[in-house]
Amino acid sequence: MAAAGCSALVWLGLYGFAWNDYDNEARPAVRALVHGHLGEFLQLAPTYGGSLIERAPFALLPGLWGGGDLATYRMLALPCLLASAVLGVWLIAGMRAEGRPRLARGVALGLCVANPIVLPALELGHPEELLGACLVVAAVLLAGGAGARPRPLLAGAALGLAVANKEWALLAVGPVLLAVPPGLRLRCLAMGVATAAAVLAPLLLGSGGFVASTRAVASQASPIFQPWQVWWFLGHHGALVHGLSGTPKPGYRQAAEWTGTVARPLIMLCGGVIAGALWLRRRRLAESEALLALALLLLLRCVLDPWDAVYYTLPFIVALLLWEARSRPWRPPTLTLLATVLVWTSFEWLPHHVSADAQAAFFLCWTIPLAAWLGARLSAGGGRLAARPARARAGQETTVRSLGRLVRTS
Repeated sequence: MAAAGCSALVWLGLYGFAWNDYDNEARPAVRALVHGHLGEFLQLAPTYGGSLIERAPFALLPGLWGGGDLATYRMLALPCLLASAVLGVWLIAGMRAEGRPRLARGVALGLCVANPIVLPALELGHPEELLGACLVVAAVLLAGGAGARPRPLLAGAALGLAVANKEWALLAVGPVLLAVPPGLRLRCLAMGVATAAAVLAPLLLGSGGFVASTRAVASQASPIFQPWQVWWFLGHHGALVHGLSGTPKPGYRQAAEWTGTVARPLIMLCGGVIAGALWLRRRRLAESEALLALALLLLLRCVLDPWDAVYYTLPFIVALLLWEARSRPWRPPTLTLLATVLVWTSFEWLPHHVSADAQAAFFLCWTIPLAAWLGARLSAGGGRLAARPARARAGQETTVRSLGRLVRTS
């Protein structure tokens, strides 16, 4: 079923790359890599060049059968979809072993491996967003033990790969470290730093513009100003706004000059403040609490980033799914399903029917209350795993009280 879901996404979303972000940002670097020009690849790599390095072996595979640019484009998306398939199979295997209802398992698997939000991410040329989402969630699960003992080194490696894949994964540092036992946190952090450094070292050493471009994306003003974020109504209407490709955007606002300078540093500040507050209050988070904190931070990233696009929501959806499936064992992940519908409505349906101001208002009407609710649940410790009913061993009689409750003995 996981393979079928991923195959459907491949068929629907990877039909081509004309005019998308891959064509404009990554394709020249990938072509240089495929032809063996490593220096040129390092010079042309975009700000998410670390993700291209991680997926480089898949880019070279089409050379075995003489595949062209389209085959390379599709193969670069393959590890991202495989990551979601592996995560989905692991999640459903655990739910099945715990005797969870078939409906809950089916909905969770569908949201993990055939989520409709993945389609626009593939069409826009950003499958690496899905890879990063799976890596940060895996880091939290490994840090918390996921039902076994914590694995700080593997958690650190997954976190380092996620940060090298895309820098927004720095938001996961707090939840991951808080899920690790205190005595193992330094080991986990060291492994994360070493892994990220190993992947990014060629870009840092071989491309003088990589650091400058990353800093520019993180803090400087930009003409990109989307309706789906909290700063929208601080912009102003003026001359007709055009996209980066020259496409006119009627009804769009122009950003205030300070917005781009403040927004992304504020996102990282929120991550540090929330992680620090949780550390002062609890010292260590349970696995489900860490997943809830991660979902909250990734939602705040969407709300606060002026560039917010539909694929920005993918990591939030994946983290919310894992939290709901792990902490609410006997019901389908209805909250994640509802969030997916709201994301699709906000980014894919409303732009064809209402103005940009109405899109922004609708987006804020559901994201702000949801963020507040997630924060309240996290503050109240509501992310902890729900108690599961004990099951009798096969062939063993069980004494039961009234209303079907098991008798508790010492």
